[in-house]
Amino acid sequence: MPSFSHFFQTFISSKELFFDATLLTLKLTIVSILIGIIFGLFFALLKISRIKILEYISNAYVFLVRGTPLIVQIFVLYFGFSGIFLIPDFWAAALALAFHNGAYIAEIFRGSIQSVDRGQMEAGRSLGMTRGTAMRRIILPQAFRRALPPLGNQFIIGLKDSSLAAFISMNELFNVATTLGSNHFDEMTYLLIVAIYYLVLVALLTLIVSLLEKKLAISDR
Repeated sequence: MPSFSHFFQTFISSKELFFDATLLTLKLTIVSILIGIIFGLFFALLKISRIKILEYISNAYVFLVRGTPLIVQIFVLYFGFSGIFLIPDFWAAALALAFHNGAYIAEIFRGSIQSVDRGQMEAGRSLGMTRGTAMRRIILPQAFRRALPPLGNQFIIGLKDSSLAAFISMNELFNVATTLGSNHFDEMTYLLIVAIYYLVLVALLTLIVSLLEKKLAISDR
C-alpha cells in the first residue's frame, strides 16, 4: 500500500489528466444514458403493445442484452462494424452502453407503466383522448415518477460500466489510471485514486437523483 504522502502527491500531480478523463467519462455516461432511455421507452412500449410480434421483438432484445456480456457488445460494435464503416471509439462505446442499458431501462419502464391503475387509461379515453394521448399525458408522467428510483440505480451502474470503454482505448478514468500505473510502475496508487473519482461521481449522481425524487414528490402534493 502506498504511504499517505506519496498518495497525496500523486493525486495532486495527476489531477489534470484525471480531470480530463472525468469529463470524458461523464460525457460518455450522459450520452449513453440519454440514448438508453430512448431505447428503453421504445422497447417498453413494444412489450406492452397488443401486437404480439412487437412484444416478441422486445423480448428478444432484452434476452439478447441480458444473455451476453457488455464487453462483448462493445467489441462487436467497435470491431464488427469497423469492417463496414468507421465508427469512432466514443460512439462505439456510447451506443453499446446505450444498447445495453436500454434493455434494463425497458424493463423498468414496463413495470412502472403496468403499475399505473388501468382505470387511468379508461378515464383518459372517456374524456375523448386517443390511447397514445392518454399514455403521453396521464400514464407516462406517473410511470416516470415510479421508475425514478430504479432508474437512478441503473444510471449508477451505467457510470461504472463506462470503465469498459478502456478496452477500446478510450482515455476515460479507468484507462488513464491503468496507463499511468503501468508507466510509473505504481498500479495500486493510481487504482486507489481512480476509485476516489468514481466514488465522488456516484455520490453526486445519487444526490441528483435524490433531489429529483424529492422535487417530484412535492409536486404530487
